[in-house]
Amino acid sequence: MISKCTSTCHCQREMGIEGMPAKEPGFMERLQTAAKAKKAQLEKIRASAAANSAKSTGRQAAQVEAAAARKIRTAGRKDSDRVGAEHREAQRAAENARQALAIVNEKARKEAERVAKAEADATLKKNQKAARGKYAARKVRQK
Repeated sequence: MISKCTSTCHCQREMGIEGMPAKEPGFMERLQTAAKAKKAQLEKIRASAAANSAKSTGRQAAQVEAAAARKIRTAGRKDSDRVGAEHREAQRAAENARQALAIVNEKARKEAERVAKAEADATLKKNQKAARGKYAARKVRQK
């Protein structure tokens, strides 16, 4: 709003040429102004501190929740790692048992083959001996 002041108005008398006050503020007035400004800043800081307090309480609660969730995830991961390790160990044990059984079966098969070959050789020798005996008997009869 533009005021229509005249030359007799007190605002024109107190203002200097360029709109500055004509008198300088005194030392006490400056101290009072500084004290008021300091008080206003303190009030502003206290108000923001209260707001920050509420925000920081919320942040702290969120951090506590995040830490608890992290702890739960870590425990779950450790449990799953432990279960996985047990599962892998059980698979290794089963594979070792299968390999041991395969080795035992292979040894048994080779032993059975060796016994069968020995029996076959014995039978062959027996048959050869019998054939030699028959040949010898025939030769004796022919003489």
